[in-house]
Parts: sequence; C-alpha cells; structure tokens
Amino acid sequence: MQNICILIMTVTGKVLQVFNMASRLVQKMALKDGKAQCKMMLAVLDSPMGRIEISGCETGIHELSLQKDAMPPNGTKEASITCELCEGPEEMTEPLKQCTAWLSAYFCEPWVTEKLPIPSFHHPIFEQASFTRQVLWTLLRDVKFGETVSYKQLADLAGNSKAARAVGGAMRSNPLPIIIPCHRVICSSGQTGNYTGGNHLKEWLLSHEKLQKEKLAY
Repeated sequence: MQNICILIMTVTGKVLQVFNMASRLVQKMALKDGKAQCKMMLAVLDSPMGRIEISGCETGIHELSLQKDAMPPNGTKEASITCELCEGPEEMTEPLKQCTAWLSAYFCEPWVTEKLPIPSFHHPIFEQASFTRQVLWTLLRDVKFGETVSYKQLADLAGNSKAARAVGGAMRSNPLPIIIPCHRVICSSGQTGNYTGGNHLKEWLLSHEKLQKEKLAY
C-alpha cells in the first residue's frame, strides 16, 4: 500500500511538473519582452499599385506590404486612380481606419493627407532608439509630398553626414512604405535607386507626386 502511495505521489508530481512547464510555455508565448503579444488584424486595399496589405493591432500599424509584381497604370491620370478597401475585418481598429483613409487620400486626393492623422506605429523598429528609427522619423517629418532627398542629405538631416550607406539600409528596413516615404530618397546622381516594392513602383510614386504637386501650383 505504501508503495502504491509513493507511486501515485511520484506520478502526480510529474504531472504537476509537466503542467507547470506547459503554463510557463503558454506564458512565454503570450508575452514577448514583457509585453502581451498583439491581436493582429489585416486589411487589404486595391490601389493603383496593386494590393496593399496593412497589418496592425489596437495599438498601431505594424507593416504595409506592397504587391511586388503589380503593374501601375501608365501615367497618373485621375480617371485611372482609385483606392478601395477590398478585404478587412467588420470592425477595424482606429489605426487601421486611419491608415486606410490616409492611403486612399494619398492616391486620390493627396492634398487632403495634410489634414488627416497619420496612424500610430507599432513595429518593433520604433520601440528602441537606433539610427534606423531616427532616419525613418526624420524622413517622415522633413521630406514632404513631391520632394526628394539624396541618401547623403538624409544622413545629414538625421545627424550623421557619413552614414549614407546606413540610410540605404534603413530604407530597406522600412516597414511602412508610402506613409514613411522611402520612395522620395534617391541617388545623388538623380537616379531613382532601388525600391523594395520594385523600381517601377518607385518611379510611379514619384511621377504621381510630381503631377499632383504641379496641379496644386496652378
């Protein structure tokens, strides 16, 4: 009888040990760096640049993903420019609503974007101080619609004139293209340079902004 009790206690102890390990694993999965993992939502826009996927949570936008094989229309005629929500949750978070509204305005009524709130961001790149974060914030703040800046000029603006190469790395790391306008960063020679979504998309974005800015000037 005593042996049976010892056996039951041993088995029970192992079960509790496994349970505790499982609990710690669940806790570890639910927390990252001491913070609860986000409940992600996805919205998709049908734009002149193909599908734009917006992922985010209640706190902010995590990423914008461009369709790399998209073929934007030749030219930037207003009649061919539409941007509509084609997929999304029934109830979107405020950052998702703001992001879809901002992008729709950017393509169809770009002069309205200055009056619209930019959605909050919740990508890890913005949570810790780094040169990349500094470059992205500087680009968002200082390089306006219809303007361009060279990699070296942006490095100067971000506080390190010798870091033009690092600026290129920051552009490749940009999780929020279009909103953080890495397409406005070009080579000192005047060439457009590379773009994560494809060089043809970068050229289209620059042409779109140039045309719209010229219209506003009249």
